[in-house]
Amino acid sequence: MSFTIRILIFGLLLFLIDWYFYQAVSTVFKGASASKRNTAFYIYWGFTVLSFMVFLIPLVSGFNGLPQFIRVYIIPLFVLIVISKIIGSVFLAVDDIIRLFRWIGSYIFTSSNAGTGEMLKQVQHDGVQLDVTNPHTISRLKFLNYIALGMAALPFASFIYGMVKGAFDYKVHTLKVVLPNLPNEFNGLKIVQISDIHSGSFISTTHVEDAMKIVMKQNADIIFFTGDLVNNRSSEAEPFIDILSKVKAPMGVYSILGNHDYGDYVTWDSAEAKAKNLDDLKKIHAMVGWKLMLNEHVVLKKGVAEIALLGIENWGGHLNFPKYGNMKKAYAGTEKYPVKLLLSHDPSHWSVQVIKEYKDIDLTFSGHTHGFQFGIEIPGFKWSPSQYVYKQWAGLYSEGKQQVYVNRGLGFLGYPGRVGILPEITVMEIFNG
Repeated sequence: MSFTIRILIFGLLLFLIDWYFYQAVSTVFKGASASKRNTAFYIYWGFTVLSFMVFLIPLVSGFNGLPQFIRVYIIPLFVLIVISKIIGSVFLAVDDIIRLFRWIGSYIFTSSNAGTGEMLKQVQHDGVQLDVTNPHTISRLKFLNYIALGMAALPFASFIYGMVKGAFDYKVHTLKVVLPNLPNEFNGLKIVQISDIHSGSFISTTHVEDAMKIVMKQNADIIFFTGDLVNNRSSEAEPFIDILSKVKAPMGVYSILGNHDYGDYVTWDSAEAKAKNLDDLKKIHAMVGWKLMLNEHVVLKKGVAEIALLGIENWGGHLNFPKYGNMKKAYAGTEKYPVKLLLSHDPSHWSVQVIKEYKDIDLTFSGHTHGFQFGIEIPGFKWSPSQYVYKQWAGLYSEGKQQVYVNRGLGFLGYPGRVGILPEITVMEIFNG
């Protein structure tokens, strides 16, 4: 299919969505003055034209070449407008279904009462509005059109709030985890985990700096970063080097790579350019003082006690995410340690490989899901569309003696906000029970 045909099909779909939803707008403004109806018409269709232009720009010039503010905020904003219209259109469809049955009923009743004129009165008495000159004309139910507008406005307002407030409303999740074989010397070890910064989604350094200040206030013994420092390119992390270099802990800061860190989602001029991008990102981890773990392990010591910390490259269990990780390599030599901690970006790795092949990995730290950046979390109830994709998507999970903690992520990607599932800083203390 040619590019021109795709543009035409996309434009037609966009127009049909707008045309259908406009039926609700025109119904609500039906009794208004001509000037108000005209104002509503021009504003509505003006936004429609603007939406099409916004969507057309990246199709013509390429997405990654656009200014960051347009990529991060403007395009997602217009996507949210279209999504909100689709949601509102569901209630218009309910109105149309009702109108269909009323229209069918108008033929049945007017045919059985032809010439009497009584059926028209009876149908009008029951609240069905028929045209006196044409009893088969069925008007829209105005209250359903109000509901359609309201149901379109509600998610839109929620998503806007999520962009302005939710994206930067950092929440500290605290928990205690029991590891039966943990040496006494490690009792009460405080671990801070952060994940999925996605530095390319931030248009300034201010909010990341605020988050790192919260991290440092936790007085962690050790800090883990579980992948996706950037969206695609190492250059995205460069403005944040000074801020990230202030993140320190007595036992060190350990990091791994996530699926976005490899540059797999953009087009490179050559394989060498892509490889250099990854090499530059590894250097940034070193520059900020983080120990980047590439399919390896280190020994953590407290007094004479030792435990193992493993870190692997991205290993996706499904959805075709890449498998760069090598557990066999990272695990080799750790057999003798009583406790093994694992950093692995994608939680599906835990369910697909770790609990099946490495049953002495006590606790895994993951991220990746972002909790879908949308959902509901209240005491006693947690829901997100993410749970239909990942069995382990936010918080602590266990199977047998093995556990995994999935961090909800610090940054955002795609939708530049958070609704219900807030950005997370994890504070975990481990004990031997």
